[in-house]
Amino acid sequence: MPALSRARLLQVDQGYLRGETIAAANARLIAAQADLDIVKCWGGGHIASADGLRFVVPVQNLHTGHNPVYFARQRGATWLNVVNDQVMGIGGLVVPGTLRDSLFILDAIFNLDGGPKPETVVTDTASYSDIVSGLFAICGYQFSPRIADLADTRLWRTNTRAVYGPLEHMSRHTIRLDKIRAHWGDMLRVAGSLTMGTVRAYDLIRMLSADGRTTGLGEAFAHYGRISKTLHLLQYIADEGYRRMIGTQLNVQEARHRLARKIAFGNRGQLRQRYREGLEDQLGSLGLALNAVIWWNSLYLDAAVKHLREQGFPVTEEMCARLSPIQYDHINFLGRYAFLRADVAAGLRPFHDGAPDAAQENV
Repeated sequence: MPALSRARLLQVDQGYLRGETIAAANARLIAAQADLDIVKCWGGGHIASADGLRFVVPVQNLHTGHNPVYFARQRGATWLNVVNDQVMGIGGLVVPGTLRDSLFILDAIFNLDGGPKPETVVTDTASYSDIVSGLFAICGYQFSPRIADLADTRLWRTNTRAVYGPLEHMSRHTIRLDKIRAHWGDMLRVAGSLTMGTVRAYDLIRMLSADGRTTGLGEAFAHYGRISKTLHLLQYIADEGYRRMIGTQLNVQEARHRLARKIAFGNRGQLRQRYREGLEDQLGSLGLALNAVIWWNSLYLDAAVKHLREQGFPVTEEMCARLSPIQYDHINFLGRYAFLRADVAAGLRPFHDGAPDAAQENV
């Protein structure tokens, strides 16, 4: 395209591809996708999951770290991204190397690009700790990690004299309510500081458990977290729907990660930015591209469902709930791209009739 000169592309890159504008664009995509009817069959946006995607960074960058499991002999970084139950990425941040996700999940939750505030946060087992559970609980979130070693987990009690029946032998550990009462004022001030953004959760968690020794305030948060942890474990054991919800949300996140790998194929899927801001801009752009694909697929899935209903096919909400916008067989990741202004007045592209000849022609 003659208009897309190198100088103009560089100007757009320097002027528009930065954290603030990428977040604003993401917010518009999140809002547009949430208005589609079919999206309401997938969820209300109040459940979110957080997980990290690892990238090798072969250039010198202070915001990277070593880990032979993920990066071999090189250094790398982790993109911790948050995805809601409507399959949209609502936020993310860059983590140096492979530090534990639990240190940064709260920071990611408090810095979302758009969408409703999640009520339940789903993670894998590696992101779990008692202090993190306490911080989530006091900030008003339901922390729901997937439990891999369920047989080795502990249930906690608050009343040493109570009899818990079949759970008596499983709940021999006691929560120290006196420690929670002694630090309750400071715990509320911490919750306020986290909510207002005056302190980072990463720095706070490190302070509460400095040098492997938990401070008094840290112990109070740990005991407070064991209350919500025990309730979570009991629901996880007894409620199959709750377990299924956690597994489904984590599967959605893994599917988005596979799509992210397909999109980020340049430079062998490696990040080559020498500063933290460059990593954030590149991974933020990746998140924007992912959300654009999800929005596009959601738009046409919604149109296809309405088209089938107009033809008399009984499309139920249960059927729609099983559809997924994480599809990419129809996307051309390689080759030439035409950056032409779309004819908005023409509407959506027509659907084919499903006949074998027509389908082959479209392929």
